[in-house]
Amino acid sequence: MLTAKTSFRTENASRYLQQLCKHFGHKVDVQYDAEKGRVDFSIGEAELAAFADRLEFVAMSENEEGLERTKSVLENHLVRFAFREELTKLDWA
Repeated sequence: MLTAKTSFRTENASRYLQQLCKHFGHKVDVQYDAEKGRVDFSIGEAELAAFADRLEFVAMSENEEGLERTKSVLENHLVRFAFREELTKLDWA
């Protein structure tokens, strides 16, 4: 399984985690609470964790294409939901 990690500094981590998971839950299987979430996309999986000062993501997939698409879906949605924070891109490792 290929993985990539990133984090986003924000005081609204729990809010964004819940907003993302609720949104994705309309189409895919999701489990979440205020501090952690898991999203099962057809292309890969994502784990989210909210802390007081940041939101962390771990994207996972069986192949490089799935990993890139999973990262892209997470990033694009977070950029839209966190528009007040002027986020434009995440740095994945």
